[in-house]
Amino acid sequence: MDLSGVCQHRPATVSDGRASAVLVPVLAGEPRLLLHRRADHLETHPGEMSFPGGRREPGDATLRATAMREAGEEVGLDGGEVTVVGRLDDILTVTGFAVRPFVARVPDRGYRPRSPEVAETVLVPVAALTDPDSYDSEHREHPDGGRVRVHYFRVDGHTIWGATARILVQLLALATDWTPPDLP
Repeated sequence: MDLSGVCQHRPATVSDGRASAVLVPVLAGEPRLLLHRRADHLETHPGEMSFPGGRREPGDATLRATAMREAGEEVGLDGGEVTVVGRLDDILTVTGFAVRPFVARVPDRGYRPRSPEVAETVLVPVAALTDPDSYDSEHREHPDGGRVRVHYFRVDGHTIWGATARILVQLLALATDWTPPDLP
């Protein structure tokens, strides 16, 4: 995985929506990404796979600070061990959040849930994400956006879709030789 494409990327911004941010942690060594499965008791997106992150709070000076705070609260990442290398395009979710993804290098160590919002942490190999058998997509009608493409990654019994999959598609396109296949 070559993150130079992420470093050089000029991300698009979204001004509508509730400001939020996620950290896209890339582990050193064999490239793996740190995600987590949201707890089943949550009102929004229960049981779904996501990157550490959340809504901007009044004490957050920047969206980058939001991503770092949330990563610390959810999976125990300390700011001193994180090297942010760049940003991906902001995305607007169907639930009205404007999400700003920050891609970062993080150490290859054990991670565990640090919040009741997190059911489990999951290290996903990039090689598994770029395997053609792991990916699928479909078109759906979105109430505000018309016809949209929905991406799915299925790895080790986990399904990654929605905003997290949209972030993954751009990351993989910028940092690997993978591109999503055309729909039939």
